[in-house]
Amino acid sequence: MPLDFLLRSLSNLVTIAILGGGAYILYRWHEGELSNRWLYVGAGLLLWSFLGFLPILLLRRAGRDEPKPIRSDRVQRLTRPDGSEIQVEFYGSDSAPTLILTHGWGPDSTIWYYAKKQLTDQFRVIVWDLPGLGKSKKPENRDYSLEKYASDLNAVLAIAGDQPAILLGHSMGDMMLLTFCRLFPEQLEQRVAGLILVDGTYTSPLKTAILSKLLLPLQKPLLEPALYLAIALSPLLWLTSWLNYANGSALLTTEISGFTGTETRGQLNFSTLVGIKASPGVLARGVLAMFRFDETATLPKISVPMLVVVGKSDIATRPFASDRISTEVPQAELKVLSPGGHMVLMEHNQQFSEVVRSFGNACLSLKR
Repeated sequence: MPLDFLLRSLSNLVTIAILGGGAYILYRWHEGELSNRWLYVGAGLLLWSFLGFLPILLLRRAGRDEPKPIRSDRVQRLTRPDGSEIQVEFYGSDSAPTLILTHGWGPDSTIWYYAKKQLTDQFRVIVWDLPGLGKSKKPENRDYSLEKYASDLNAVLAIAGDQPAILLGHSMGDMMLLTFCRLFPEQLEQRVAGLILVDGTYTSPLKTAILSKLLLPLQKPLLEPALYLAIALSPLLWLTSWLNYANGSALLTTEISGFTGTETRGQLNFSTLVGIKASPGVLARGVLAMFRFDETATLPKISVPMLVVVGKSDIATRPFASDRISTEVPQAELKVLSPGGHMVLMEHNQQFSEVVRSFGNACLSLKR
């Protein structure tokens, strides 16, 4: 999301300041220009540059069930016309109703750790890595548009079987579902029993994120040039991302943008690590595509039941966006989870799974 990009850019500056400042102080001390007390300052800054993540994590509570990057041994690879290949994974009984989960921009399908564990008793859960992320190969034509990903989702739906499925999207996955509704309206009701949109928006996320009044004027003169620069400097920024993790700034930006303070140590660490594995160049192209996103006109045309879920304290896509979606979609209901941020699906995973389960059962009973 654009807010994540802005916070990561700021953390890059922090990383340069800490590492560069420590190195400069030690150089000045070595040259005899600073007293010995500056030796401890410079050494402390360098030490924090590589071990700062430890105190930040240790101050968080440990959870009983911390997320892990678990993958299924039931896998299907889909080759797409643009040269991308999609990793699709299956969990649960093949005879159970189907729930297709689409993750947001930055992580991969392992972000669904809790959903895969908690929902497979009643559903066949299908997850997929968006091309360019996780184990899916990026498109050769560099197409990262929402239309491209909506078409990929349609291909995933095609291999799900003949029974109606429920589609669930988080963050940018929400945008893909709305784009899917516009491009493939014939699939609604025939192949799709219901939609679940989680912490998403109906228009450019610059308009619905916190600080939108600041971000929107900066889109053309600052944000877009910075994104194209990120594409050009992708290998360097990938290294910087890992330095951000080492000094703890990546953990702090993840907490600010995604959580509300009740997350566990493992949830914070996992969400941070899964996000920085991706290529900064790929992430930048996806953010540029989101700037062009607007499905406002699609909302009243959606003809299947919809559940809109949002964390009450989400700052990446503020709750008013979810409220508007639920108001304009004819068969939509809104569920606000509190406390909860943009990563409510992880921070309050049991509550999240229960509302998904309840809606899924209601949708499928209507189709019988």
